[in-house]
Amino acid sequence: MQSPSHPHPQSHAQSQSRLHETEPVTTALLPPAPYAPLLDQVSLAVVAPGAAAPPRWTLTELPDGPHLLEVRADGAPVEIRFSVPLGDAAGYWHPQGGWRRTLLADWAGRSRVSLVDGHAAGCLYDHSGATLLTFAAADPVPEATLRFGVSEENDTHVVHLTLPPAGTPHRVLLVPRAPSVATALRTLRAWFARAFPPMPVPDGARTPVYSTWYAFNQDVSGTAVETQAALAARLGCGALILDDGWQIGGHGRGYARCGDWRPDPAKFPDFTGHVARVRALGLRYLAWVAPLLLGTDAPGRASWDPYAPAPAGVPGGLVLDPRHPEVRRHVVAVCTALVRDHGLDGLKLDFLEEARVYAGDGRGDVGRAMTVLLTELRDALTAVRPDVLLELRQPYTGPGMTPYGTMLRSFDCPADATANRVRTLDTALLAVGGAVHSDMLMWAPGAPVEAVARQLIGAFHAVPQVSVLLDRIPEAHRAAVAFWLGRWRRNRELLLDGEVEPGRPDTLYPLVRVTAGDRSLVSVHGDLVVPVDLAAYRTIELVNGSDRDRLVLDVRGGGVPVRVVVHAPDGRMIGDAPAVLPEGPSPLAVPRGGLASLTITEGPR
Repeated sequence: MQSPSHPHPQSHAQSQSRLHETEPVTTALLPPAPYAPLLDQVSLAVVAPGAAAPPRWTLTELPDGPHLLEVRADGAPVEIRFSVPLGDAAGYWHPQGGWRRTLLADWAGRSRVSLVDGHAAGCLYDHSGATLLTFAAADPVPEATLRFGVSEENDTHVVHLTLPPAGTPHRVLLVPRAPSVATALRTLRAWFARAFPPMPVPDGARTPVYSTWYAFNQDVSGTAVETQAALAARLGCGALILDDGWQIGGHGRGYARCGDWRPDPAKFPDFTGHVARVRALGLRYLAWVAPLLLGTDAPGRASWDPYAPAPAGVPGGLVLDPRHPEVRRHVVAVCTALVRDHGLDGLKLDFLEEARVYAGDGRGDVGRAMTVLLTELRDALTAVRPDVLLELRQPYTGPGMTPYGTMLRSFDCPADATANRVRTLDTALLAVGGAVHSDMLMWAPGAPVEAVARQLIGAFHAVPQVSVLLDRIPEAHRAAVAFWLGRWRRNRELLLDGEVEPGRPDTLYPLVRVTAGDRSLVSVHGDLVVPVDLAAYRTIELVNGSDRDRLVLDVRGGGVPVRVVVHAPDGRMIGDAPAVLPEGPSPLAVPRGGLASLTITEGPR
């Protein structure tokens, strides 16, 4: 690790400013502010402590759907308060929501966001799925705080968004009531795509991935990885990610030796040659790196100590502060050298959210610093490889990050097909540009084949990443992987570019529909009645992710001849017959983990 010149010593704030520290328990106990009607049934109040004059606001309807709220506070911080009557409210979705997607009390709903940690956005919806409030800060970079939830005193749902001082008006996007959360957020995505043009997404970002993480953890070697790579290429993967463990000191599930980012010669005696051999199989090659981590036992750590005063949230690591230009130069140099010197196609950039440890310490906005760092990194890497692949991970997958990455991955959820489905769809709701990727799929070699299919089905609405030892699973498992990756490739444009409707976030998306033109695909993850409109689509694929060996259809446009092809979880065709599905409820035998394809066989209607 190259030693920097030392900055002036600074003491790091021992604890970040806590959101609950001085605030009243509920929003009703905050200093009052007058509310005014804003949009639909949403009311607005604005507070600007320390402003020389009362804040002023305007609401403008933009030609492409959203409304733009502009608040002028003469360089003062502002608190923007939204209030909505409860009505039939069912839940509140926001990028940091995780599993808390029903209604919280306003004393429980708190979050701090920044460029690398979520986005200041949210959507309140009712039991029909229609939205009551949809908003997003137009600037995704600055650190912001939010309070939200049910005001018990006022019978309303409130959101209080606090933004730091700015020399220009504070801007917030709002979307009028929409029939679903996905519909409302599509409007925001379209605006962000124009305001923050995403990085071009090469074809390599839109292909199934073999990852070494769950298969090997840190116990990787060149020979072992090449064995898996050859099998992965045959089964339908188009890229490989070498995860943690390739670097010197990469062992023990800790990060005490992070910092040098050089290949471990015992594991990879010829790393450059190894990369070339894997690429010769037809796989693009990415390597994992956590460039902001500095290990407590890293060589040269002492010279970097002044730049990494805070511990990371992972064992053995400190966090390099991106607000220092020396740190930014170091990160760019390390990452560029990896790609250039070893012929990599890209990098998996991990633990960028650790920079948030410096948020609110009074020494500069971390989001602004990360914008500078990521811009410099992207420009340096694209100069070396114009089609470079860069994987980002929840929580840093929001609209402000897509100018810097091409692959947006779900947060870790090993063996959890439900979490993979929910997290990938959550990411996709507000993703701009980059291809959304699943967390790596894993399962035990002794699992039934329908369990393997369930893992693949949980990742079906994103780019799937597979991470098992492919030479140690049964042939039926490999057949399932080949079938489902092949089916995913066949439907890639539909799945990644079609219009997705997953339903209400609080139900965890048990029925997900994606459409494009005369094609539709529905994945079913519970014992539900599945609406099927034969009058609207010529081909409909039904993916059975439920625990039943049948699907119950509610057919519209029935009475027309249909070819029904059914596949088992391992891809075997177990049915291919003409049928006439009647109008109304109709059971269809499809094994759990299986697939049914319906194709209208009559001429154009």
